[in-house]
Amino acid sequence: MEQKIRDVMTPDPVTCDAEDTVIDAARAMQQHAIGDVIVLEQGKLCGLVTDRDLVVRVLAETRDPYQTRLRDVCTGDVSTLTLDDDAETAVTLMRQRAIRRIPIVEDDVVVGVVSIGDLAMDRDERSALAAVSAAPPNS
Repeated sequence: MEQKIRDVMTPDPVTCDAEDTVIDAARAMQQHAIGDVIVLEQGKLCGLVTDRDLVVRVLAETRDPYQTRLRDVCTGDVSTLTLDDDAETAVTLMRQRAIRRIPIVEDDVVVGVVSIGDLAMDRDERSALAAVSAAPPNS
């Protein structure tokens, strides 16, 4: 039987508000040793911002990270899944859209996130990606 997203996702993802600054997101990533935060607007999914987004869309463009709002740099066209979707659906979606993380939404509320690392650990705990994903952060 195929694993459900609820069985492989990371629950209670770290979130920031769309009005928060890039510095707020960077500090949240540092504090939680993660590479992405979910961006919410009035409690609803607005987008996703990654550490790479901060480098490419803020630093490389010489934007002020203390003034730049997350709504202006997050990826807004975000694919989502539900708790009852199959893990295979996540794999297919990641391949099709060339993405590494998918927010999990139930009743318009973000309840988790599934990453390519989560899926690797679920499918083959001995794979290189699973080993890197399971390793402690190098912060």
